[in-house]
Amino acid sequence: METDENTDNHRLDKWLWHTRFYKTRSLATAAINGGKVHLNAERIKPAHRVRIGDRLSLSLQGLVAEFAVLGLPQRRGPAAAAQSHFLETPASAERRAKLRDQQRLAQVSRPRPQARPDKRDRRRLMRLQRDQT
Repeated sequence: METDENTDNHRLDKWLWHTRFYKTRSLATAAINGGKVHLNAERIKPAHRVRIGDRLSLSLQGLVAEFAVLGLPQRRGPAAAAQSHFLETPASAERRAKLRDQQRLAQVSRPRPQARPDKRDRRRLMRLQRDQT
């Protein structure tokens, strides 16, 4: 039986960890099992093989991003090296940029108090929240 290093494909959970989409392999596995990762528009398992040219859809912070697999890293290296193994599709990049702009505008338009609430104001807020439920 050949190892991952000698073949032209990788396990999906290992590839996601190597390319730094997730901090640990167990987080990558949990995301795959949770349906947040699709390979070639199909829901798959963590041990599914990734090949160069595959299309990957990830739900990152509530937004679906699409990537093309360009390479299969042999180890988890620096972030700059990891980014050379995938490419985000132009439509996905544009969609994420629009959403980022919308979120930034929403942050600016949200009213902010001048200072943090003191003990009395916090108690009033808690009472108001408790009464609303």
